[in-house]
Amino acid sequence: MKANEHLQEGRSGAAGEQASVLFIADPGKPAAVAERIAEYLPERLRSSDRVGRRWTTCVRRKPYLPDEQADFADVIDTVDPSSEAEDIVVYLTDLPRREDTLPVVAEVSADHKFALISVAGVGGVNIERRVRTVTELAIARILGEPELKPPGGARRFPSAQIEDGIRYFAPAGLRRLRLLSGMVRANRPWRLVTGLSKVLVGAFATGAIALATNTIWLFADTMGPWRMSAATVLSIVAMILWLILDHELWERPKSPEERDRSVLYNTATVVTLVIGVVVLHVALFCLLLFTACLTLPPELLSRVLGHGVNFFDYLTLTWLLASIATIGGALGSGLEDDAAVKEAAYGVRQRQRFEETRRRSNEAG
Repeated sequence: MKANEHLQEGRSGAAGEQASVLFIADPGKPAAVAERIAEYLPERLRSSDRVGRRWTTCVRRKPYLPDEQADFADVIDTVDPSSEAEDIVVYLTDLPRREDTLPVVAEVSADHKFALISVAGVGGVNIERRVRTVTELAIARILGEPELKPPGGARRFPSAQIEDGIRYFAPAGLRRLRLLSGMVRANRPWRLVTGLSKVLVGAFATGAIALATNTIWLFADTMGPWRMSAATVLSIVAMILWLILDHELWERPKSPEERDRSVLYNTATVVTLVIGVVVLHVALFCLLLFTACLTLPPELLSRVLGHGVNFFDYLTLTWLLASIATIGGALGSGLEDDAAVKEAAYGVRQRQRFEETRRRSNEAG
């Protein structure tokens, strides 16, 4: 029995009718979201379905989308939803989709029983709830049953007809910021600390050596908050610039058409690195504070500084040490190979897209 015939029986009210949904997801965040949505989607659809179907779901992890600029029709041909045993196919990707400058969250083809959802397009917060809403909108559209739409979903995500179906856009207001936050979230910037082990070791070693220098103790005691803040900012900026330049993380557009896309990706790279390096800086601060309190006696510090010391003096010293250590970490990043840095800085699909762009650029050159 064909899928459309199977679903038509459900609309006619056949008792015991079944409907199945296959989630295909890119590795990483999309796959995790797909797993969770697949767990409770049958219950949500059943509660909204006056026919009383029995819904089943399954998840497959596989990256089909070759490029974020691929036409929706080409995506349908690549995935080939008609070859699947399930009635409806929903593909979740963390690559951004856009129509000109408008972020696209989903493209739906009722004829092919297929929906393409950009997880990056829904933003960086409340991801699961928003993807679930878009998924229910897509299923309602595919089946032609408005009662399956989530309350307020159609109003929140405006839509427009396209040649192969319908396209849903990000909610009005701060659309580009939502897309940017979704791209940064897909990169998981907090993993930079654990992904760059040589950077962390080099930074901590630099801070530990500086801790043994009494000149640093005097600097920390006399610099003041403004100079200390400036040192912190400069150390973080230095590390970000070193990572970008030394490991070639900056995209250079080859044509005016690519400029807007390069700006978006380069901005996502910078924001990802800022968050990751700040997390690294905080981690170094905590490690060095513990080391300073453990190894540096208050009497020795007091004798060098010429006044009594308290915990605030240890915080001030560690503040300066963390800035020095971050610069040491920037130098240590040169010991990491490019693949390790890209793996730490980018999500799976963003990394694949980056390498594909680099390969095409080299071939063109």
